[in-house]
Amino acid sequence: MKKGLIKIFELKNIISIKDFERSDIDYILDEASKLENIAQSKETSEELKGKILGLMFFEPSTRTKMSFETAMKRLSGECIGFENTGSSSVSKGESIADTAKMFEGYCDALVIRHELEGVSKFISDIVDVPVINAGDGAGQHPTQTLLDLYTIKKEIGSIDNIKIALIGDLKYGRTVHSLANALCLYDNVELYFVSPEKLKMPQEILHDLDKAGMSYTEVSNISEIIDKVNVLYVTRIQKERFVDIDDYLEIKGAYIINKKMLEGKDLIVMHPLPRIDEINGDVDDTKYNKYFTQAANAVPVRMAILKTLIKNNPKY
Repeated sequence: MKKGLIKIFELKNIISIKDFERSDIDYILDEASKLENIAQSKETSEELKGKILGLMFFEPSTRTKMSFETAMKRLSGECIGFENTGSSSVSKGESIADTAKMFEGYCDALVIRHELEGVSKFISDIVDVPVINAGDGAGQHPTQTLLDLYTIKKEIGSIDNIKIALIGDLKYGRTVHSLANALCLYDNVELYFVSPEKLKMPQEILHDLDKAGMSYTEVSNISEIIDKVNVLYVTRIQKERFVDIDDYLEIKGAYIINKKMLEGKDLIVMHPLPRIDEINGDVDDTKYNKYFTQAANAVPVRMAILKTLIKNNPKY
């Protein structure tokens, strides 16, 4: 066994949450909790000193990119990369494969965001360093799911037995696809899907849930479920995923969470961010707001991911 190998976690790449067993998720969440003080700058670490993380962001990102950078730097590692194709040779016609192979030569792990589903998987098949999917089109966003689960566990105490509503764009929302798949691994979870007819959860995700024996209910109105759940997981209607702008304008603003509708409820409100108008600003200063905490939780969770993958898969 290679020196420093963390034997319990055997995944080399993080492409889809469907590749995880419950023990894999629980391991990352436990590791993240141990790294909290370092994430909050109360302690320092040199776990990844001398290591370099490659950031290949073909789509815009704020929280995902910054939290991966922060996570790497908190462990004394470094980052290189780009955040749009205009600042790389892709703009000159270089293939994604060539760009990835070049990054492989420079880095100990790669983080990739792309507008097309499957790009991270494709790259993981042609490079030897660990690859982390930071979002592929309307597909999966597995590290977001890990920090979502971490937030639920911290705020509620357990992931088992929760009742959670996923609200908004369930058709194109990669965060809700990954989260729904992950919750199949936990006991006695009840899922409620709240969306317009045109943005319902894709059939392939429902098939996965049926196969896992998951309990879920599809509704179109928040009022039908708000008294039943522990978690409201709100998502924005994603303008960039619509081919027809009229379809977007018809649906935009379909669901708006405000302080009044939450009063007296025993729940938390989460959101992968960015938000547009789906959570009113008057929720920000209430006990229900956990979406900024959720964003901050990205750092210890991604620290745990980077530490585990890079130490488990040394380059030489």
